Amino acid sequence: MTSILFHHFSLFDGTKEELQSNSWMVVDNQTGKIIAAGVDNPPVAEQSIDLENKYVMPGLINCHTHVTMDPATSDGGTTANIVASTVRAIHNLHTLLKSGVTYIRECGSTYDIDITLSKLVADGTIGQAPEIMPSGQAYSMTGGHGDFPNFGHLVDSPDEMRKAVRQGQKRGAKAIKVMATGGVMTENDFMHDPQLSTAEIQAAVEEAHHKGNIVAAHAEGNPGILNAIKAGVDSIEHGFYVNDEEIDLMLAQKTYLTPTIIADWAIPKYGHGILPEWEIKKAADAYDDLCQNIAHAHQRGVAVTLGTDAGTPFNDFSKTPIEFELMVKDGFSNYEALITSCQNSAKLMKIDDEYGTLETGKYADFIVLDEDPLEDVKAVQQVDKAVYKKGQRAY
Repeated sequence: MTSILFHHFSLFDGTKEELQSNSWMVVDNQTGKIIAAGVDNPPVAEQSIDLENKYVMPGLINCHTHVTMDPATSDGGTTANIVASTVRAIHNLHTLLKSGVTYIRECGSTYDIDITLSKLVADGTIGQAPEIMPSGQAYSMTGGHGDFPNFGHLVDSPDEMRKAVRQGQKRGAKAIKVMATGGVMTENDFMHDPQLSTAEIQAAVEEAHHKGNIVAAHAEGNPGILNAIKAGVDSIEHGFYVNDEEIDLMLAQKTYLTPTIIADWAIPKYGHGILPEWEIKKAADAYDDLCQNIAHAHQRGVAVTLGTDAGTPFNDFSKTPIEFELMVKDGFSNYEALITSCQNSAKLMKIDDEYGTLETGKYADFIVLDEDPLEDVKAVQQVDKAVYKKGQRAY
């Protein structure tokens, strides 16, 4: 067994609200896992890397991305053919990794491209990319938020949902994405429009849970948020208008909330004169409300995850670290913002036994920063940070 020693750094391991100075860890080069860790008096290893007293923290787990989408377009670029979409997705994966994201959960991918890409990343065919929990195409009602070209499996009854989810899982989907409400990017619906019914979503949940897979619900307003929670989904995506009745149920059922604040923030900030006015208005009108409601859910104890909806307008694949800054502006502490990734995203995705925190027995996915992220979460936005995937430097 060959090993590599990383030493002389301050560690935020993702488990506690404090740094461990003069830290070290030893990584098995064959498995990419941490086999020993501590402070002071590092052991001898075959290879040694001095991290020069910088700050080390876990790689980011972004649990809401759309790698086949194009953030420079108003509709996500879903009309592109499968070759162009695949090339774009690979480029976006590289950008995610460079930004510090080492694992993603896709939440809707044209042509089911992410399913194939997840296998190519896993077997090493695609180098320098985050690992992928694939969803394939999202599940939407006809005419719903998800009825984009090449993007949605259209279902209009519980039986149609059940068959579509079974087919999706047969192809390799591990995270089922359902559309419970309207949204910002579709002109003829609104956040408060309920779409897939509770019974339809419940069929998806039942089939996914039979396979040990998870279900994410696009749910921005009411009553769609409540419908999705009652159906038993594992996470509410966006949740802009989540209320106390829904929070009570989320706490009882241990439902996660992925707010994707940046997705709404970016549209009015960058879209004027470029995006349709109806799209900008929907996003701008919701922003103050969503900040207040997400903060309230967090204060009441709902487990908030890190997800950005990357691929939506002006929400490119380098921006994951900005979500931390927006959380802190909404009342999260620096530590609370950071653990949305290393603890909550990992637990939602059921990968926390091997990923998320930097502990012995887990994969050495980490980033190296010049400044302390517990002091200022904007430290994670460092452009030239070093990114390690399973102990090997990728950027």
